[in-house]
Amino acid sequence: MATKPTKVTLTFDNDILPVELPILSGTLGNDVIDIRTLGNHGIYTYDPGFLSTASCNSNITFINGEKGLLYHRGYPIEQLAKNCDFLEVAHLLIQGELPNREQNKTFRTAVERHTMLHDQMNNVFRGFRRDAHPMAVMVSVVGAMAAFYPEHTDVSDPKLREKAAIRLLAKAPTIAAWSYKYTSGQPFMYPQNKLSFAENFLHMMFATPCEDYVVNPVVSKAFERILILHADHEQNASTSTVRLVGSSGANPFACIAAGIASLWGPAHGGANEATLKMLDEIGDISRIDDFIKRAKDKNDSFRLMGFGHRVYRNMDPRAAIMRETCHEVLNELGLNDDPMFKLAMRLEKIALEDDYFVKRKLYPNVDFYSGIVMRAMGIPNSMFTAIFALARTAGWIAQWHEMHTEPSNKIGRPRQLYTGEMKREFAPINDR
Repeated sequence: MATKPTKVTLTFDNDILPVELPILSGTLGNDVIDIRTLGNHGIYTYDPGFLSTASCNSNITFINGEKGLLYHRGYPIEQLAKNCDFLEVAHLLIQGELPNREQNKTFRTAVERHTMLHDQMNNVFRGFRRDAHPMAVMVSVVGAMAAFYPEHTDVSDPKLREKAAIRLLAKAPTIAAWSYKYTSGQPFMYPQNKLSFAENFLHMMFATPCEDYVVNPVVSKAFERILILHADHEQNASTSTVRLVGSSGANPFACIAAGIASLWGPAHGGANEATLKMLDEIGDISRIDDFIKRAKDKNDSFRLMGFGHRVYRNMDPRAAIMRETCHEVLNELGLNDDPMFKLAMRLEKIALEDDYFVKRKLYPNVDFYSGIVMRAMGIPNSMFTAIFALARTAGWIAQWHEMHTEPSNKIGRPRQLYTGEMKREFAPINDR
């Protein structure tokens, strides 16, 4: 086996001397060139979107898009989704290991004791218009938590960081569910700590004071998987946002609120909502062939949403799990004959068998199936991204906490390639 290179030398076609840079290797994935000292030579790199730049080192999540791999702390996502519940995965992400029985009980008890919101936060909700988007509410309420827990502005204290992590994880379902209740005009339902994390959210989302609400175990299991499959996904836009804001020493609530705001962007967290909008646009199974033709036409701007993935050049490992879960939910709720779901399943069949999609590896992704599942559960489109944020809170917290334990952590300060005006002389307003 050839020895891996440990350094690279940059040479220039002018009088700048060659620069030697070390090559760093992780436990998995590609090697990286350490360019931290490059600025000392008056040279910087240019990489819009950081597509070829590692912004940090991390031992939380690993993705190999070519092979379709997603690991959390070394565990394949398939094993976690089939054998764990969300709080076990959250413990793994935040604490570094899957909990044993005693640790699991301690962690759950800590979360259960912090599920309620401060009573005065009701006033924060009531300050919004009734038609406010749930994500707008979540960004604001999570950010407002800093005013209720000012002690967490000290991010140097590991114990305070851990308590903030528990508070955010515990209160995220309450905030998400109440953002829906408020905009739908229904009374808030308080957490029920006898329920699981997933059951608790579904209860707060769908129950009313008028009658008892019993969570369907198949639906609860499916929702648990949705949370697990969206819990963390390496250095995406929202996670990088959390880290960048956190690098300034900002309080954890501000950091997570910033992550929610980034996730709200349609290019990031809106994919499953966009998938359902596309299905609504197609409308009927008889119109699928026309839309497939449009998707294949390079001169048509129409794109099939929920197919392919920016990172995965193979089958999204989360999609295979969600596909199985999707069929379980549709069978349980008797929706296999529903026209919209028949349309979705027909579209799935075409994407998995048509040479055009297979050759381009445009497989149905996790957003395609999770959107269908959440609609089957009765969750409105406007809540899809809020639920994504609820799940991703676990990963954001883990990444934020890891960042503060890294000795080389520095405040983010990207460089730029300036393309503006050269120096100009000021002219008084009457001479312009």
